[in-house]
Amino acid sequence: MTRPIGIRPAGPNDWPAIWGIMDPVIARGDSYAWDRMTAEQARAVWLDAGADVFVALDGGTVVGTYLLKPNQPGRGAHVCNAAFMVAPSAQGSGVGRAMAEDALVRATAAGYRGMQFNMVVATNQPAIELWRRLGFEVVGRIPGGFRHAEHGLVDALIMYRDLVE
Repeated sequence: MTRPIGIRPAGPNDWPAIWGIMDPVIARGDSYAWDRMTAEQARAVWLDAGADVFVALDGGTVVGTYLLKPNQPGRGAHVCNAAFMVAPSAQGSGVGRAMAEDALVRATAAGYRGMQFNMVVATNQPAIELWRRLGFEVVGRIPGGFRHAEHGLVDALIMYRDLVE
C-alpha cells in the first residue's frame, strides 16, 4: 500500500466489495470454519447479524473488512469478538494490522473489557504472529478443532487480550 489505510463503518453499498473479499477467503478453507455459501447467506452472517461492520480502504477501494460484536450475550457481553478479512490482492500490506488496531481502539471506546478470538487456526502463522504482537495470548487449544482444506484436522487456538489497563 502506498497510501494510509482508511477505515470506516460499512454501508449497504459496500456489500459487493465485502462479498468480493469474503468469497475467496472462505473458499480457501484455511482460516474460517464456514463452508462455501451464497452471497445472500454471507450477507446474513456478516452484515445482517447485528455486529458493527467496518471496511478498510486504500484510496477509494475496499481492501478489507472486519466485524466487532459481543463474544457472548448477557453476562458475557463485556468481552468482544472480532473477525477480519483482507482482499487476497492486499494481503501482507498492513491492512490486517490497521484493521486490528482500529478494532482494539473501537472495542475499548465501546467499553469492552477484553477481546477474544474463538478459533484461530494453528497453521495461520501470520495471524497468530500479528495477534501476539498486539498483546493477545493463547488461552486455549482445541486439538483437531479445525478441518483445514489442505492439512486436514489442525488445532484451533483461543486467543485473548485484556482491554482494561
